[in-house]
Amino acid sequence: MTIPRATDDRLPADARQLVDLITSVFPDLGGAVTDAAEARRILSAQPRPPWEPPEVGSVEDRTIPGPEGEPDIPVRIYRPDAVAEGAPRPTVLFLHGGGWVIGDLESHDDTARALCREAGAAVVAVDYRLAPEHPFPAGLKDAYAALRWTADHVAELGGDPDALVVAGDSAGGNLSAVLAQQARDAGGPAIALQVLIYPATDMTRPWPSLRRNGTGYFLSLTHMKWFGQQYLSAGADPADPRISPLLGELSGLPPAHVVTAGCDPLCDEGRAYAEALRAAGVPVTEGYFPRMFHGFFGFPQALADARTALAGAAGAIAATANDGKNCGEVGGHTG
Repeated sequence: MTIPRATDDRLPADARQLVDLITSVFPDLGGAVTDAAEARRILSAQPRPPWEPPEVGSVEDRTIPGPEGEPDIPVRIYRPDAVAEGAPRPTVLFLHGGGWVIGDLESHDDTARALCREAGAAVVAVDYRLAPEHPFPAGLKDAYAALRWTADHVAELGGDPDALVVAGDSAGGNLSAVLAQQARDAGGPAIALQVLIYPATDMTRPWPSLRRNGTGYFLSLTHMKWFGQQYLSAGADPADPRISPLLGELSGLPPAHVVTAGCDPLCDEGRAYAEALRAAGVPVTEGYFPRMFHGFFGFPQALADARTALAGAAGAIAATANDGKNCGEVGGHTG
């Protein structure tokens, strides 16, 4: 297989090696592979990474009620080691990435475990419905139902009711940003922090990073067009703030921690969202990694920048329970 490379490669050697490996086994979405079920089969057949998953206190698979009149939702609940009596603990609703089409509890198991372990948080990972079988807004409706369930069960999960966090990467970052807006508009559940890891925030315009990083850095412009076609297959409007949260009302939202990567097609819109939140009076911290790629956060065992990004996100989550304050600017290059 010939792997397309960027002509102005900005990745360090270890990241380039990893990107080339991922690209070699990832389905050619929107090219040779246009069927979502086939894409999922290809991905599920890949071996897991050559390292042990992060250890946590316990892991439980269960189902929770879905939106009214719709199917129950599979979730995976991660708990850290037992904490001292009365010690506060955050609770994180985690929404996986995958363009609203691929990804599941298994694909992001290591990331959910890492957040649980590093933040000392209970994590509820959600296996929301995927497009095109279930296009927008099915996955979002599942995410909101899971948020309400998690808020109602914080005590059972051992968490601090004032430290409920929404977090996700890529499409999951998009859903997390939208949930923060929906919860504000509905008067709850109260969210202490939104952790947005290279989120998709605006599907209405050709951000420069889409073209600049659209080939050679794993996530491609072709992939993204295909994801959008699947997710919006029911004729949804990309300008709907539930699809493009950058176009929504941003005042009164909970604090945010935003992680972006300089070699990611989604870089510009992620950074724009952080800036727009600030302009709306929302406290924001950022972890900006100019020499990283979309997906790097999932590889702390292999990349120093991923370890830094994980520590920054985990620190922001932990701070919601420790003192109710965000943890300040963190990351490779912030701002």
